[in-house]
Amino acid sequence: VVSSPGILFNTGAGQHILKNPLVVNSIIEKAALRRTDVILEVGPGTGNLTVKMLEKVKKVIACEIDPRLVGELQKRVQGTCLANKLEIKVGDVLKTDLPFFDACVANLPYQISSPFVFKLLLHRPFFRCAILMFQREFALRLVAKPGSKLYCRLSINTQLLARVDHLMKVGKNNFKPPPKVESSVVRIEPKNPPPPINFQEWDGLVRIAFVRKNKTLSAAFKSSAVEQLLDHNYRVHCSLHNTEIPENFKIAEKIQTVLKDTGYSEKRARSMDIDDFIRLLHGFNSEGIHFS
Repeated sequence: VVSSPGILFNTGAGQHILKNPLVVNSIIEKAALRRTDVILEVGPGTGNLTVKMLEKVKKVIACEIDPRLVGELQKRVQGTCLANKLEIKVGDVLKTDLPFFDACVANLPYQISSPFVFKLLLHRPFFRCAILMFQREFALRLVAKPGSKLYCRLSINTQLLARVDHLMKVGKNNFKPPPKVESSVVRIEPKNPPPPINFQEWDGLVRIAFVRKNKTLSAAFKSSAVEQLLDHNYRVHCSLHNTEIPENFKIAEKIQTVLKDTGYSEKRARSMDIDDFIRLLHGFNSEGIHFS
């Protein structure tokens, strides 16, 4: 816990206030804000970014979990012409429904990075873009390409639903108190319309493939837990479609046949791109094998 005049920052809850005005201005510039915009900000802290945005947009909806920081923020705009453009929502952003917004700009508490990204990407109606500060390694995972060491389930799931760009690095000395890690700012632009894919199914497949991303898919699908799950799903599928299951049916054989027929049996998740997984999912689905 580190103090600032009148306030103790809870670093355990990811409270690192962005203090460098150059970085604040840079983030705002990259967000390309419009006069008519409603902006969602998560973790406004003492409001360095908030106040600058309020000068440029129609409204900022700031989500803050810490009532003390809410008080600071309110004090800061009180009695100014900015006060009526600010709406503060107190509470855990992961547990509340997001309001309508045009863009999201946030210096996020790093421990909610992953769930927040997916909450954003599955949010409707669509927003234009999100400019978010993350821990450097998390940011690099978001933009990682097949074959890269950091490429993982997070990379491919995010890139399926959005265009992701690494905008800039931000050193730890730009924060008060300085975090233990370096940071990066990323721009996320949802694909609108989204790809015509059932995301639950897609994520089910990708999850299995990336548990051991260096193993061949043939090996990854031989786990008994995976076989049980897919066997159960296959039986449900057959009963819904009045399809008879042969007596000597073995899901393991069916799985390996799909992998061979699609040509992915010896491929490894770490080197497969979005199109590869779409083809593979289609191959499984057309044989009645489902992942959700």
